[in-house]
Amino acid sequence: MHPIESFLQARCPDAVTGVKNAFGELTITVAKARLAEVCRALRDDPEWSFDFLSDVSSVDFPDAEERFEVNYHLYSIGRRHRVRLKARVGEEDCRIDSVTPLWAGANFMEREVYDLMGIEFVNHPDLRRIMLTDDFDGFPLRKDYPTEGRGWRTTFEFLPTTDGPVS
Repeated sequence: MHPIESFLQARCPDAVTGVKNAFGELTITVAKARLAEVCRALRDDPEWSFDFLSDVSSVDFPDAEERFEVNYHLYSIGRRHRVRLKARVGEEDCRIDSVTPLWAGANFMEREVYDLMGIEFVNHPDLRRIMLTDDFDGFPLRKDYPTEGRGWRTTFEFLPTTDGPVS
């Protein structure tokens, strides 16, 4: 058992739902409802001191029971170690706690995930679209979003496809 996993099992019992250690990278899947608690524990404990959130991203698994996965990449600048946290989110209750109160840098990253995937971050200080216009319909990084877009994109002229090299 990895020491971070042992720490979380002791500090946040039943929060960890899966662990994978591959290619020297530790990935811990946590229960959605316990995400903020796990993040706070990893940030505040002096042994781990994960003081930098380097990325928040998401993945769409359209056929899975819990369709979306939100990924958090944490790094400890002083201790020079990293961990990836994952939490699954269902399509019906497409919400997860914001980590912006823990890492201010999560603000724009969570807004980007919200804007492109439609995952709502509860208690986010300014959850609104960041890349697309307010009147944009849909979430273009979801796998069920039409590849040619909707509405306004149909008015664009598309380049014809060719079977051979373009000269």
